[in-house]
Amino acid sequence: MNFRNYKRLAQRGFTLIELMIVVVIIGILAALAIYGVTRYMRNSKTAEARNSLGQLGKDAAAAYNREGMAATVLALGGATGVVNRLCETATATVPASAADIKGQKYQSSPAEWTAGSRTVGWQCVRFSMESPQYYMYGYSATDVENTGGTFTGTAQGDLNGDDTLSTFSISGTIQEGTTGGKIVTLAPNIEEVNPEE
Repeated sequence: MNFRNYKRLAQRGFTLIELMIVVVIIGILAALAIYGVTRYMRNSKTAEARNSLGQLGKDAAAAYNREGMAATVLALGGATGVVNRLCETATATVPASAADIKGQKYQSSPAEWTAGSRTVGWQCVRFSMESPQYYMYGYSATDVENTGGTFTGTAQGDLNGDDTLSTFSISGTIQEGTTGGKIVTLAPNIEEVNPEE
């Protein structure tokens, strides 16, 4: 090959087919990148539910460990026993409706987290959120004083606004301790149903 032919090949541009192949490859990579970023964004939003339920589970177990006694005046020489109990079921979720978190965040008020009483609901659990939230939180309990009694904390969300709720839940139960007495144990993992909805 002489210098002239080499020069002509070196100045030659890309053919139309070569350019089309490059455009197709870039298009495929862009589609994959968009899918990956979207999935990453949804997963980062679900971190709110996982972190908050972990804290809710700890708060519910701590509430059980707080000692409770009768609030009445004792007779001289009288005694009262110490009672450990789970908080009773919260009467309302925060927010009250799934429509409030449909594809958007909700800013709860402190009053929503103080609903209940010393032994009932959010006021008893002492769980609250100050930042805007993607999820609707609930708390329920059964047989709050006895072995086998359980509680469940839930977070439901609709990240993509399609009216299908994702549900995350953590549970705990009252068990007999190995050294006597009762303890609350938490599930080792958070249950997830439709986590990216």
